[in-house]
Amino acid sequence: MEILFFFFLNKQTLGWATLRIERGAKEKNHLLYKPYSNGKIILGNICSKDVFVLEFELSDIFYFARRGVESIMDDEVTKRFTAEELKSWNLLTRSNYNFHYISLRLTVLWGLGLLIRYGFLLPLRVTLAFTGVGLLVFLTSVVGLLPNGRMKNFLSEKVHLMCYRICVRALTAIITYHDSENKPKNGGICVANHTSPIDVIILASDGCYAMVGQIHGGLMGVIQRSMVKACPHIWFERSEVKDRHLVAKRLSDHVEDKSKLPILIFPEGTCINNTSVMMFKKGSFEIGATVYPVAIKYDPRFGDAFWNSSKFGMVNYLLRMMSSWAIVCSVWYLPPMSREEGEDAVQFANRVKAAIARQGGLVDLLWDGGLKRAKVKDTFKEEQQKLYSKMLVGTQEDRSRS
Repeated sequence: MEILFFFFLNKQTLGWATLRIERGAKEKNHLLYKPYSNGKIILGNICSKDVFVLEFELSDIFYFARRGVESIMDDEVTKRFTAEELKSWNLLTRSNYNFHYISLRLTVLWGLGLLIRYGFLLPLRVTLAFTGVGLLVFLTSVVGLLPNGRMKNFLSEKVHLMCYRICVRALTAIITYHDSENKPKNGGICVANHTSPIDVIILASDGCYAMVGQIHGGLMGVIQRSMVKACPHIWFERSEVKDRHLVAKRLSDHVEDKSKLPILIFPEGTCINNTSVMMFKKGSFEIGATVYPVAIKYDPRFGDAFWNSSKFGMVNYLLRMMSSWAIVCSVWYLPPMSREEGEDAVQFANRVKAAIARQGGLVDLLWDGGLKRAKVKDTFKEEQQKLYSKMLVGTQEDRSRS
């Protein structure tokens, strides 16, 4: 009874207060509700126009409540930045921390696998990795001393393929390539979904590409400087990366030369956990070159290739890869695609992304992968506010008809 009385009292009080506010707004010619400025509801602005009064109902909050519960139960964005959940345990503690305590037999099996992976496979794989990287640095530096010409290009391709294939063996990568007749050709741009840094060697072990990236220091810088001596890769200084016009100019100059290798780009800009494809940056689709889409799909049962860069460093990640059972993946070369008449760069990027997602069995998402580290942009928030506003008050045409 007390609850009912309290509810009735508050309902009457709030109703009386609302009527007083609306009456005062009419007397002073204030705009109490302004739903037609930019699609958002704004209270308390002064305007000489007629006051549009909208009565609030409790059901108006149900949309936000439902969307909030859906986001908590199944967030389609942030879960793409963590490792994919497995339906069965693959005897790796990193994929499940409880399964090896189920029984003595399972614990013994897990211990045997641990001994094989860390006692035999890991040392062998580390040796192969150092061999491949060492040969890449040495041989590309030697090839870079040769004069530009067909012989240099031929030797450069052979050296890159050999070294990348040794590095692939260091991961015990089992790769199945499909539709090789659609492999990227010189003067084009190869775009692929991005799961891991090893995506590069997965693709480069089946064909040569011109890499695009920022100049680094340390060991990575040594590798970059040696590679660019033998092949025209495109490296940018840190200060140049944010200059979109400079980047586009360098890429355009490269693809115009049909004798140069196709450019390899990952338009998502960050690693996604191989369950979906997120928004493609439009830069590589503004150039006007032929785009060769490639879909990469890993099988996480033998080893998860996803790199959670916010949790693991590069060395830690590579050790986890080399101590897995194997890296199993499928690569599909899709037919080349070109920008259609009347199609802008964003629409072209979305069309290519949809084709990659469809072929790889991945979820096609419109969200920006930059949400992995950045907050949601105000434009996305305003779109949701506009949508909710239209549900509440309708459009200007709807109100004029009423």
